[in-house]
Amino acid sequence: MGEGWQLLTIRGIPLRIHPSWFVILGLATLAFQQQFAAEFAARGSAAPLLWLVALATALLLFVSVLLHELGHSVAALSQGVKVRSITLFLLGGVASVERECSRASGALLVAAAGPAVSLALAGLLIGSRHGAAHLSPLLGAMVTELGTLNLVLALFNLLPGLPLDGGLILKALVWQWTGSQRKGTQVATATGRFLSLLAVGLGTVLLLRSGSVGSLWLILLGWFGLGSARNQTQMLALQQALKDLTVRDAARRRFRVLEAGASLRDLSRIRIGEAKGPADWLLVCEGGRWRGVIDDAALSALPVQCWDQERVEDHMRPLDSLPSIREDAPLWQAVLQLDREGDPASRLLVLGPAGLPSGTLERPEIAEVVLARLGVKLPPPLLEAARRQGSYPLGMALAQVARAMVASGDVASGADDTRLAPAAGQR
Repeated sequence: MGEGWQLLTIRGIPLRIHPSWFVILGLATLAFQQQFAAEFAARGSAAPLLWLVALATALLLFVSVLLHELGHSVAALSQGVKVRSITLFLLGGVASVERECSRASGALLVAAAGPAVSLALAGLLIGSRHGAAHLSPLLGAMVTELGTLNLVLALFNLLPGLPLDGGLILKALVWQWTGSQRKGTQVATATGRFLSLLAVGLGTVLLLRSGSVGSLWLILLGWFGLGSARNQTQMLALQQALKDLTVRDAARRRFRVLEAGASLRDLSRIRIGEAKGPADWLLVCEGGRWRGVIDDAALSALPVQCWDQERVEDHMRPLDSLPSIREDAPLWQAVLQLDREGDPASRLLVLGPAGLPSGTLERPEIAEVVLARLGVKLPPPLLEAARRQGSYPLGMALAQVARAMVASGDVASGADDTRLAPAAGQR
């Protein structure tokens, strides 16, 4: 959807407006103006006043939507979940959170907070409509309309299907009942897909019969729901791939072997012959035993005249200074290892059963094998560009997916601590 423009910050949460919001603001203003004109134009209310009240009603409606999303956000903050932003867009509002709650009870609280705010607003507005009508019939009509719309907003969001709040509530309840967040997501996604298909079908029938704008809106909501259901299904498939695949499935060999007695001149010749992009690791061995790893620091520190006399073994580092992971570890552990907070890595050394180097692993290789499991093949130029940048292709947020798997209990927490010291055994 895109982030849109930031207007202000509420409790540290950026409030953003997506360009599509202005479309719905204009349509809502027009609809309110026609509604108020049908009731109050005959009473002598001036047209400019009706337009002004219609615009105010539309803006206050989106203030209600904002309060709905703030309800979710405050509840999320109470559960220790960071809220990235709240964005108002064509279909209402959405709060973007850093991760899902780690407990079903917390997820239930966050999901129910938004509809609870809308119900409270509906009760407050509907209860004050008579007092507002005594001050001004037009004000009373505006308050009644806002109260009714908040009630509709709450009830609509309580429909039990993703991406609606009711779907999140259903997901949390199934999660609590079965102990599986994945099962909750599957149930809520299925009901969301059914409701979306129902909305598209009903909207199509109404469009053919009456041609009303409301039928188009119903089709749009259904289309949005189907897109969300598809995204949830893809996310579940992505998580399953990270669980099923192992490091061995994605590992490559981005290291070369150099004898400990070789000179720095030999090291420089290897570096000159390498293609552009991230250089291969140079692992040092002696007599068939792994000794360490060497980088280009010695070439930079020493004058060229010394390169023939200086030996690689005098400048190497221990092999366990490299971030490493077992080849039989699940792939989600490698994702977390690469993006460990405060200590990210661009490449992992893959260790075989005996703790000896057997390959390397980088982000593009992980993305390639995961997408291949999902039936998607990435073109080599895209993978090469991602390798040069040390990132996942297509902006894949695999680290966020893996952290969500741990937070939800879908995989064992703490199992991502896979840094091991390779043994100095025989090659």
